[in-house]
Amino acid sequence: QVQLVESGGGLVQTGGSLRLSCAASGSILRFVRMGWYRQAPGAQRELVATLTSGGSTNYADSVKGRFTISRDNVKNTVYLQMDSLKPEDTAVYYCNADLISAVRVVSHWGQGTQVTVSS
Repeated sequence: QVQLVESGGGLVQTGGSLRLSCAASGSILRFVRMGWYRQAPGAQRELVATLTSGGSTNYADSVKGRFTISRDNVKNTVYLQMDSLKPEDTAVYYCNADLISAVRVVSHWGQGTQVTVSS
């Protein structure tokens, strides 16, 4: 029922910037937590940044100071501003949203958007 659609990926040079968007099919206020994850070729999916309904943020050490997660509750969209990009940031970036159902946490995922940083 929940749909998450990422956009904003592309090809940039080292030091460049991109802003990723994650548009939800309904109000994002229902999600206890939203975030961004990424997966490079041959690697496991890793956490990039999260944002709770209470406004708390968490970032991977590798992106602290360079990436910023934010949201627009009116547009039902979560953003990931990526600055000072490095080749190591190359990956497919996925949007995540967590819902609480009964005693379970149900995670929803977008289709992913490719980010490629050239050297």
